[in-house]
Amino acid sequence: MAHANPKETLMDEHMQRVPDPRDAQNVDLDAINNAFHYALYAVFRLADPLPADADARRLLIAESAECADGAAVTTRGWYDTAGFRADADLMVWWIDDDPERLQDAYHRLRASALGRCLEPVWTCMGLHTPAEFNRRHVPACLSGVAPRDWLMVYPFVRSYDWYLLKAEERSRIMAEHGRNGFSQYPDVKGSTLATFGLSDYEWILGFEADSLDRLEGVLHAQRYTEARLYVREDTPFFTGRRVDPIAWGERQPRA
Repeated sequence: MAHANPKETLMDEHMQRVPDPRDAQNVDLDAINNAFHYALYAVFRLADPLPADADARRLLIAESAECADGAAVTTRGWYDTAGFRADADLMVWWIDDDPERLQDAYHRLRASALGRCLEPVWTCMGLHTPAEFNRRHVPACLSGVAPRDWLMVYPFVRSYDWYLLKAEERSRIMAEHGRNGFSQYPDVKGSTLATFGLSDYEWILGFEADSLDRLEGVLHAQRYTEARLYVREDTPFFTGRRVDPIAWGERQPRA
């Protein structure tokens, strides 16, 4: 593995020491761990072009976004996934304490005028469960961390023998995994949620950063760890830039 750039190392150490003013401080982590929190990632492709008339197009998207917001969930962001995959154009990330409200948001968007132009590609719902080895490690999306410009989402499934390892061994392996990832990229904010029985996976991860290279960097760094030996599946990946819904619509094909 290539040696870290000294300037980048100094920048990372500075990031670790100085809190980001965008993020909440003194968050009650026990309150987060003692309650249910869910998230839903929904990925779509644009199956039909949007109206050619600018006013009609913007109204269609604005009313559709407002319709989804009527579910009273937190919309973490809309993300432009174009170019990263041939089968996806849009990803929406919702958060709420009630999974039925997340379903309602999804139904509302699907039933909207924009939703009728979209075709579902992939969805995954996750639930926050306290971290096994460090209860102070909570998802960024639940702990007052402001959304970042870029998002990378992927599920993963552990190997069959992972859960049969002694707790001390799993703890050691995960500590190394963290040192090779977030310790080197403290500005990358992670949200790991359990999805056992909620999907075909075991865990769903969302990584956020202000620039795309930081997301690539943390994933690359974590490949050089023992934890990689205990992964059965860790695809698909969905990556995109956070966008205003109307701005997203302005970039789409038109009728």
